Amino acid sequence: MINSLLRIPFIFCLTLLPLAAQAHGGHEHTAVAIHKTALAIGAAFAPDGALWVVGLNAQAHLELRISRDDGHNWQAPRLLGTNGEAVAADGESRPKLAFGPHNQVVVAYTTPLAKPYTGAIRLLRSTDAGLTFAAPVTVHHDRQIITHRFESIAFDAQGRLHTVWVDKRDLELAKVAAVKSGGGKPTYRGAAIYHNVSTDGGATFGPDTKLADYSCECCRIALTLTPDGQVAALWRHVFAPNIRDHAFAILRDASATSAPAKAPVRATFDNWAIDACPHHGPSLTPAAGGGYHAVWFGEKAGVAQVRYGRLNQDGKPVGAVLALPDEQAEHADVLSAGKRLAIVWRSFDGSGSNLKAWLSDDDGSHFTLKQLARTSTDNDQPHLLRKGAQLFVLWNTTGKLHVEAL
Repeated sequence: MINSLLRIPFIFCLTLLPLAAQAHGGHEHTAVAIHKTALAIGAAFAPDGALWVVGLNAQAHLELRISRDDGHNWQAPRLLGTNGEAVAADGESRPKLAFGPHNQVVVAYTTPLAKPYTGAIRLLRSTDAGLTFAAPVTVHHDRQIITHRFESIAFDAQGRLHTVWVDKRDLELAKVAAVKSGGGKPTYRGAAIYHNVSTDGGATFGPDTKLADYSCECCRIALTLTPDGQVAALWRHVFAPNIRDHAFAILRDASATSAPAKAPVRATFDNWAIDACPHHGPSLTPAAGGGYHAVWFGEKAGVAQVRYGRLNQDGKPVGAVLALPDEQAEHADVLSAGKRLAIVWRSFDGSGSNLKAWLSDDDGSHFTLKQLARTSTDNDQPHLLRKGAQLFVLWNTTGKLHVEAL
C-alpha cells in the first residue's frame, strides 16, 4: 500500500507502473516500470459543443479525435504535427487542449529531453478553430535540459492563456551553490511552480514567473476559473521540512498592471511527511456558495485516502474534510455546474478497475454514490468535463473511451 512510500528515502519522482499493475498495487508506486500503453488523454468541449480528445495512437503519434454527439460517434482521427517529437502521455503527465477567443485552439504537451526526468513544454496553436495548427513552440523561456513538466493550461475570462508547470531551475542553482560552498547537499526542497501568460493565444509568451518554491515534483496542477474570471491553481506543495500537502494561489499576469500576486496559502493539512512524490495531484472547481470544492490524495494519521473539502475564496480550508466513500479511490476529479457537483475516481477491487461517482445537487451538502463502469483492462484516470449546464465523465480504457453524462 501507499505506506511503502515511507520506506523510500529521497526518491523525488516516481514513475508509475502500467495501469493494470498500478491498480493491482493499490496506492503503491515504483521507480522502475514505465507505462506500456499510452492511454492518458486530454479533452475539452469546443465552443460549438463538439467533444475534442487528444492522445497518442498505437504508433505513439499525437492525434485528435472529435465527436459531435457527446462521444457516441467519432470522426476519423487526425494526426497533429509534432515534428517527430516524443509526447509524454502517462498518468499525471498528458497532452492538454484548451479553447480561447477568436477561434483559438491550443494543444500543450511535454516532450522528454536527453536526461532522465527532464522535459520541454511544447504548444501547438490554431487560429482557425483547429483547421490548421502551427508548428510546435516551447512555452518557457528557460532552455536548460532540466525538468519543465506537468504543465496545465487555461484561458482566463480576458482571453489570456496561462501555462503553469513544475520547474527545477532553482534546484539546479541550489546544487551549484552547494558545490561552491564545499560540496554539501543542497537544501532546496522538491521543485518549483512556474507560470507565464500569453496575450495572443500562444504566439508569444510573457516572462517565466516563479509562483512558489518547494513544490512536489510529479503531481498534476489543478486550474479553475475564479468568480471574476481569473485562474486559480492548486498543487501539491512541500512544506518544511518534508510535509506534502497542497497550496493555492490566484495567477496574475506579471507583464500587466494587475494587482500584485498574493503569496500562496496552505490549502490542506494532512501533514503527510514523506521524501517522495506520490504522483497523485489534486482537483479544484468553484462552489456555487462561494469558494471552491477540492479533492486530493494524502496520508493523515497513518490513513491514506482521497479526501474532499471546501476552500474559501482565498484558498484556505473551511468546514469538514470528508474521505471519499471508497478506501481504494485514486486519481479523483471534481467539477461543478452551478449547484451540481460531481466527484469521480477509479478504484481496484482485486480483479478489475471501477469508475465511480459521488454526485450532489446541492453544492456538496449531500452526495449520492454511483457505480458507472468497470473494466479488467488497462485504464486511464477519469476526467470530468462541462458542456453548458451538463457534466460528463470520460474514462479511457483499452479498446474503449467511455463518455457518460452525469
